[in-house]
Order: sequence, then C-alpha cells, then structure tokens
Amino acid sequence: MWYEILPGLGIMTACLIIPGVATAYIHRFTNGGKEKRIARVPWQWYLMERDKRVSGTKQYFDSKGLENIN
Repeated sequence: MWYEILPGLGIMTACLIIPGVATAYIHRFTNGGKEKRIARVPWQWYLMERDKRVSGTKQYFDSKGLENIN
C-alpha cells in the first residue's frame, strides 16, 4: 500500500535536513554565537570589512554597539 513508502521518505527527509541544520549550528559555534555571513555582492563585503575594522578584534562577528565606538 501507499504507507509502505513512509519509512523511506522519513529517512530521506532526515538525511536532507541534518546537514543544513548541522552547518548552521557549526557556524554559530565557531563565530561567537552568530551565523556565518556571506558576501554575495560587493556592498555586503564592504559592510563586513567595516564591521571588522570597527570591532577592534579584526573579526566581523565581534560587533560593538554604537555607544562603544570611539
């Protein structure tokens, strides 16, 4: 019957979801609690370089609030 495909469908769904979720958690763990930023256009790259310069630690994910910028 049709319900015989459900175990296979469940296994395929899990195999497709797990890598994406795991990647997000790995990026969050390695980047100080924030997901990895990707620069797809030059403007995004400019913003990441600005954040790296402003943070003072040369890492774009260590951001400072506006009140802490000298």
